[in-house]
Amino acid sequence: MDVATLISDFGFPVVMAVGMGYFVYFVYQTILTKVNPAIAEMRTTIIRLIDQMRLLDQDMIRLQEKVNTALAMQENEKQNENNNSSTTDSRNT
Repeated sequence: MDVATLISDFGFPVVMAVGMGYFVYFVYQTILTKVNPAIAEMRTTIIRLIDQMRLLDQDMIRLQEKVNTALAMQENEKQNENNNSSTTDSRNT
């Protein structure tokens, strides 16, 4: 049947209501068949990425602690050298 014949037989509002019903059905089917599986796949990918970010963050914290410890040990060694040299100088005079 032609759209013009349908409109003349049933009226414009009825034909448009049926057309909108088909459109809603088509969109709903597209969401169920294409969008939802893609979202589920993206969700698992995002979870994996979040886990990797947490691991990297923990590694960064550990590395920062090691750097801080190494810098503190270096500073302590400098202070000990200064104390030893000043003690040696005071003993020599």
